[in-house]
Amino acid sequence: MRVPLPAGFLSLPIAHRALHDRAQRRPENSLGAIRAAIAAGYGIEIDIQLSSDGVPIVFHDDELDRLTGETGPVSDHPAKELTRIPLRDCDETIPTLAQTLAIVAGRVPLLIEIKDQTHAMSDTDGRFEAAIAALLSLYQGPVAVMSFNPFSVAHMARFAPGLPRGLTTSAYDPADWAPLSPETCARLREIPDFDRTLSSFISHEAADLSRERVADLKASGATILCWTIRSPEAEAEARRIAQNVTFEGYLPRTA
Repeated sequence: MRVPLPAGFLSLPIAHRALHDRAQRRPENSLGAIRAAIAAGYGIEIDIQLSSDGVPIVFHDDELDRLTGETGPVSDHPAKELTRIPLRDCDETIPTLAQTLAIVAGRVPLLIEIKDQTHAMSDTDGRFEAAIAALLSLYQGPVAVMSFNPFSVAHMARFAPGLPRGLTTSAYDPADWAPLSPETCARLREIPDFDRTLSSFISHEAADLSRERVADLKASGATILCWTIRSPEAEAEARRIAQNVTFEGYLPRTA
């Protein structure tokens, strides 16, 4: 069954990787950025990766290098090690999904992007998705999950059928998506897995919102979100098609 997004996902702009601002010592996906988004009354989008011992970790990149002083894949480390690694430009360490859920505690909508663990948008063993579903089964509040990898979304439909779920989607220019093959990019570009995954929404690349497939999905009842908006002017343009925006770098109106 398709599960629609709760109303808050359409009424509150969604802070991309939470309300991050490195100049204010709130790096992306940090607990400080999450607290700031809650205080400002925005929805929150976060990214999650998987530790080597099967714990969902709030972190965008596959590698530690850009956001911490460490190097190498996130997936090489157990959660106990990851949560001791300081994030750059703040006094915090990498948070877990469980820590984040405890802080958000249903106060604002939470949109969780499950990062592709296969690097090929191929099927997974379901371990990551099962761990996410177990945590969210105890969570009280507006929450939804999405992924670029349709197999992850299909696993979530199986493990957590009552949760809203969607696909993160893109124009999939092969030049931007290596090591994905051009053939995989061409397939995913047309969002063929929306029905198979029983999704109720997409979060689409803002520059590609005019794609005919997006219009067709909207006409059929799908909710259209978009990423990533960086100015009021871009927001106004995106809202001609999208029902809400994921933003960073400015503060959109909340009402």
